[in-house]
Amino acid sequence: MTGPTPPTPAVPSRDDPGTTICPICQAYFTPVGRQIYCTTACRKAAFRRRHQTPPVALTIPPIRPRRDYTIYECPDCGERLHGRQRCEQCGSFTRRVGIGGPCPHCDQPVALSDLLDPDVITTSNR
Repeated sequence: MTGPTPPTPAVPSRDDPGTTICPICQAYFTPVGRQIYCTTACRKAAFRRRHQTPPVALTIPPIRPRRDYTIYECPDCGERLHGRQRCEQCGSFTRRVGIGGPCPHCDQPVALSDLLDPDVITTSNR
């Protein structure tokens, strides 16, 4: 009445002195003495992980809206606006001229590209 023998398990027995799991590669092995890792490569990998410097945390600055410091120009009437994307006179949407702000002398919107020499701008980009 003996039937077929059950298949042997693929995983070795859980006898701790008999078999141990390597903490690095998760392989089963029979330790010799106080051996913790299955191979020298796993032992060295564990040492490198323990003595590795922690990665530096990246801090990303908060998002600032560009509209606050952008000069826009109306394509219909030619009026320049500081930080507004719709012309108040004709009601059409404006086009972005560039980064800028109000002029300190006349308080009119001035783009940074208006103040710089075009040769300086093209030469510095090369």
